Amino acid sequence: MSSTSRTATERRLSVARWTDFLSGLQERHPAFWIRLGNLETRMLGEDVAGVPIEKPIWVTGLARSGTTILLELLARHPALVTHRYRDFPPVLTPWLWNWFVDRAATHDEEPAERAHADGILVTPESPEAFEEVIWIAFFRSLHDPRASAELTEETENAGFEDFYRDHMRKLLRLRGGRRYLAKGNYNLTRLRYLLKLFPDARFVVPVREPVAHVASLMRQHARFVEEHRRDRRLQRHMSRSGHFEFGLDRRPVNCGDTAVTERVLELWEQGREVEGWALYWNDVYGHLAASLDAHPALRRATLVVSYEALCADPGPVMQAVLDHCELPREGPDLVALARDVIRPPSPPRLALDGAAVAHIRAVTGDVMAALARAAA
Repeated sequence: MSSTSRTATERRLSVARWTDFLSGLQERHPAFWIRLGNLETRMLGEDVAGVPIEKPIWVTGLARSGTTILLELLARHPALVTHRYRDFPPVLTPWLWNWFVDRAATHDEEPAERAHADGILVTPESPEAFEEVIWIAFFRSLHDPRASAELTEETENAGFEDFYRDHMRKLLRLRGGRRYLAKGNYNLTRLRYLLKLFPDARFVVPVREPVAHVASLMRQHARFVEEHRRDRRLQRHMSRSGHFEFGLDRRPVNCGDTAVTERVLELWEQGREVEGWALYWNDVYGHLAASLDAHPALRRATLVVSYEALCADPGPVMQAVLDHCELPREGPDLVALARDVIRPPSPPRLALDGAAVAHIRAVTGDVMAALARAAA
């Protein structure tokens, strides 16, 4: 990398000191921020209490599977509201923080490529996955690989459920939309719980062919390890915003089989990245496939999207997403926009040898075949 491009990268991946400080307060004192969020709700009173929550939409899947571009496109629908980059750090108090940001902002920021260096340009108004901050505040062991992160229809957490619904209402009221939209990579282990809370929910799950997916995951992990070593504030920022997919604080989500998760960690610690990622891919998407097979209501609520089909012919796949989510035609033509902005991925910068490809396919083949049969 040239010195010029390195300077640009450092500027793109920098984390402001005030952001690091404020996110640290939220991480260390979640109970205080929960109380503050509840106080904000009481202050707003009837302004938000009567806001209906109808057919919320979640986009979920492993990182590097197309979740971001689907979020970007869906967020342009005028009926939908979602979190934005401007909402972090104090995600738990959206109304108060946005009131402050609206008055403190002094200039518009130019779009910049996001930290993943994947060509997606963002501003403070761009949609982003921040609701994980709320989950972490209430479920403290969700990102402990030794504990199952699976939440089902048997899960009970009244404090979280009230707070979560109120938070959604506040965003709907704040941004003038009718339906809530969120991206959350870790929600794959919570679909049954979310469906219990919101029986009319819609889930969109992109699935990527595992060989290309593993290569992309490995490349991003190596990139973020390098950047975290350069700047530990970036590592803290990712962890505090609920992103443990890559870097020095990488953590696999425990889908219910602790032995598998421990084996993934062991393989990663040994530097056997291909084997670790292949096993992890199979565990995560195998959990999805089993859940869809066992729960017809969840299957009806979930659209599995082929990443390859989305890239090859975006229009029909985007139309299938809109139909599944029951989104009316209004605002920009999202089907035409998908055709304009989605392109087939570039050849992988990290080439896997034949043995690695054969191993990934052997580990993931059955699960990939099952999901391919269900994909749009």
